[in-house]
Parts: sequence; structure tokens; C-alpha cells
Amino acid sequence: MSGGAAGGGAGGSAGAAGSAATAGDSASGGAAGQGDGGSAGSSGSSGSAGSSGSAGSGGAAGTSGDDYHPCPTDGAACKILPFGDSITDGFGTGGAYRVELFRLAHQAGKNITFVGTGSNGPSMVDGVQFPPQHEGHSGFTIDPTQSRSGISPLVGSVMPQFTPHIITLMIGTNDCIDDHELANAPVRLGALLDSIYEELPEVLIVVGQPIPSQEDALNARIRSYNASIPAVVQARADAGRHIRLVDMYAPFVAVTDYKTSLLKDTWHPNEAGHAILGERWYSVLAELL
Repeated sequence: MSGGAAGGGAGGSAGAAGSAATAGDSASGGAAGQGDGGSAGSSGSSGSAGSSGSAGSGGAAGTSGDDYHPCPTDGAACKILPFGDSITDGFGTGGAYRVELFRLAHQAGKNITFVGTGSNGPSMVDGVQFPPQHEGHSGFTIDPTQSRSGISPLVGSVMPQFTPHIITLMIGTNDCIDDHELANAPVRLGALLDSIYEELPEVLIVVGQPIPSQEDALNARIRSYNASIPAVVQARADAGRHIRLVDMYAPFVAVTDYKTSLLKDTWHPNEAGHAILGERWYSVLAELL
């Protein structure tokens, strides 16, 4: 990753946890955590998190107000497109969070697959063939910048090509690493979401607030960015979109030594960190698969 990010990767998120709902649901914003030891607002099963606290296992999500289920009802696999930067790609950890997400879904008897133009990961998980596809791009920001590529231009080609039922989206860490116009990052994220819905009006998007890094100064920027995400998600929920929010930051900072036990380098999770991410995604998706 240019601009000082190793391997083109991205890692980081804010202690802000909001609650967002699927289309037609009620949703309310959560409180932003005050530093790594702050508490994260939550709804549902999410709990508070601090540097020595604990985090609930569930993602932040509103109570379902309709019978919406994004997955096929004819037994076909539910297509999930993991969309983001090097954390989604799995820089240094093949399969990334997708391994744990797939394992949990398989153990629960859920039929899911992953789609995308990228591919990495183990050949087998839980005794069955693992779908290695993803749409994670190392070093990418939300929109292109002078020094980086962005994921937003991919929407027009990737979404029609794979027509996913669910998108797990986590992006913005590289924007924070570069300190790139962070005041406008929520606008960029909102425009990205809107462009996806233009292609796939009925898709479910689960927006993940990125994880923390090993750098305290960067974490302050990540927290600021993450604190803005609940309102972005809320606005789309209020407009009738199928969207949910999950706090990825809180469960990391809940582990006192997360910088060494959950991160493999400055920005990227190790296998244990990715297992937490996979569990967090699944905690939001389980009732909808």
C-alpha cells in the first residue's frame, strides 16, 4: 500500500457502534467510544467494550420490521460478496474473515458461497470445499485518490457480474491512514452505498466499522470516521434500504493486548483477529441466511 501502509493493506475502526435496521425497520444511532477504552453504543446483543472490558458477540442491528430475507428460498446458495480493502482480501492470512464466517454458517446448516474477482484461502473448511472468492483490494480507499485506487469504480462492473444477495462492506481504513479528507469520508461512503443500491436495489449490505491499528494516532482518526458511520447507515435504512451495521472495533479493543494478540502488523488482523471478524459478520447475518 502506498502512503506507508504495509502490503497495501488496511486495518482500523472506531469505537462507535450504532444500530441500523433492514429496510422498513427502526434504527437508532449508537454512541461513539471515547478512545480505545471507551464504551461502544449497541443494540441487540452487542455489549460495551473497553481496553479491558468485553464486547457482545452480536453486531449492531435494528429489530427486523418485515419478513425480508435476502437469500434464495429454493435451496440455492446465498451469494455473499466480501467488499473492501486488504483486510477483506486477507493480506497475510489466506481466506481472511471469510473462513470463520463460512465455518459458522456451515455448522448451522446454512448454504452460503462467496463471490468476487479475487480468490484465496484454504481448499477445505469444516470438511467441505471452501469458496475462496472475494472482492477485497489491498491499498484501496473508498474513492480513487492521487495515490490510491478506490473501490467505488468497481461497483458498476462487479455488482451486475455477480449479483450477490448480501454484501459485507468494510472500507475507509486507507482513507484514515492517509488522513485523506476525512471530514468528507461519510459522504464518500454514502455515495458508495447509493451506487450499490442503484445496481442491486434489494441487496442486503452489512457495513462493518473497521478495526483498530497498532498506532494510537491512527486509531483516533479511525474512531472519528467510525463515529460517522451510524448516521450514514441510518439514512439508508430510513430510505427503505436493506442495511445493517456491525461494530468491528469494540471486540478488538476489549482485548487488552489486541495490538499483539489480534494484529499481525500495524494494520492487519492475524488469524485470531479474523476469527473475531467472521463471528461478528455471522452474528448479524445468522437470522437472515
